[in-house]
Amino acid sequence: MSATAPRRRLRPNKTLPMDPRRAPGAISGSPQTAEGTAVLPAAEPAAPLATPRGIAAGTAVIREALRTMPAQPGVYRMLDRRGDGLYVGKARNLKSRVQNYAHPAGLSNRLRRMIAETAAVEVVVTHTEAEALLLECNMIKRLMPRYNVLLRDDKSFPFIHLSAGHDFPQLTKYRGARNQEGSYFGPFASAGAVTRTLITLQKAFLLRSCSDSTFAARTRPCLLYQIKRCSAPCVNRISREDYAALIDQARVFLSGRSDDVQQRLAAEMQSAAEALDFEAAALIRDRIRALSLVQGHQDIHVAGVVDADVIAAHQAGGQTCVQIFFFRGGQNWGNRAYFPSHDRQLAVEEVLTAFVGQFYDNRAKPPVVMLSHRLVEQELVEEALSLGGERVRLLVPRRGDKKKLVDRILATAREALGRRLAESASQRQLLDGVAAAFGLEAPLHRVEVYDNSHIQGTHAVGAMIVAGPDGERLSKIHHPRVSSGAARRPRLDPPATPP
Repeated sequence: MSATAPRRRLRPNKTLPMDPRRAPGAISGSPQTAEGTAVLPAAEPAAPLATPRGIAAGTAVIREALRTMPAQPGVYRMLDRRGDGLYVGKARNLKSRVQNYAHPAGLSNRLRRMIAETAAVEVVVTHTEAEALLLECNMIKRLMPRYNVLLRDDKSFPFIHLSAGHDFPQLTKYRGARNQEGSYFGPFASAGAVTRTLITLQKAFLLRSCSDSTFAARTRPCLLYQIKRCSAPCVNRISREDYAALIDQARVFLSGRSDDVQQRLAAEMQSAAEALDFEAAALIRDRIRALSLVQGHQDIHVAGVVDADVIAAHQAGGQTCVQIFFFRGGQNWGNRAYFPSHDRQLAVEEVLTAFVGQFYDNRAKPPVVMLSHRLVEQELVEEALSLGGERVRLLVPRRGDKKKLVDRILATAREALGRRLAESASQRQLLDGVAAAFGLEAPLHRVEVYDNSHIQGTHAVGAMIVAGPDGERLSKIHHPRVSSGAARRPRLDPPATPP
């Protein structure tokens, strides 16, 4: 007698739900210029590899989407089967632009891989192509699609804030949305540059830096008054009129007219010396020296460059370094280097175009931006940056002092990229050494280190650091609080998100 095994009931395949954060209406903070959003789903999911079958499936998705795609300006998004963004692009004519992806034979390998993974297409219609460009940059920064050029280091820059609405305004460091009343000067390349400048300005103009609550509660001068970095308006050591004169001098200096302030102080020092008030003359002398110290840190001066950003890009080894210098009021407020993530086949002009759009997406724009390379569709980028504000001019100097300035910044970008490539090579050697020490066959791409600490069994805190081929990844550092039950665990669980 033979026994028959019971048949297993086959469960139908379930379609993975789309991440609600990827839904068209979940993009908060986008420019309110879109007329509407159309989601064009795929008939079947695409294969993850760029196989002929996967490309055929992705092409079928795109052709199906073209049936109802409008011939208007807008932004299109390619999504994979999980609803994650693959690529974001803008177009003057959506139907005509997306039509190019329906014929992958003449496309690059990067785009062919993207088409093979495409399972859905979304479009957002805008009024103009310039609005589409702004929306594209906004979506790229929020969704981080892996087939776009990505500006990962997107921290805001600090400013110097001169407050208003108080009899004795304060001079402080400020970062964030500029929605408080007063005057802003910057941006500065780093918090350290702002701190050094603030200390020097306090010595030069003796302005207060304390909060309004501290100012109102003071009954005697603080230490800053003793070391000659404040005029102690909190205890009436200076009149309101004299303090207002200091405010005017600081505003004139930060606006770029430093020579006027120094000449005025020199005349005051001479008058004090002739009146035999040598203590006052010595104090003014120290203020003039402090102003000269601020100017001494600004090692790049070019006539005619008043309010401008200078951006230069150098490409080597499949990577790009973008160096940006900030000039405000004719003064150099520092520089910063960026290394955007992009495909190795992209030209430096394409990388620089994507960088400029994303960099100025939520930042104040200067009236002039000087570039080392001409952008792709530079006139369109210039129009988009000028929407909703003053006109922004994009220039590529060809001769003169401005060309020399751009060349100097381009050399700075070249040196920064060389250092990064050298550091990446040495980091790769370290990872290979770790793999050899543990007898690992595959190369290491990610190392996670976990540690727990506590104070006599209380206030338990865990930490995780991540290192890779580019060194320590600061964005992946976690400092979670550990509950009392979890404090006895030997390590933290790794994050659920993939590397």
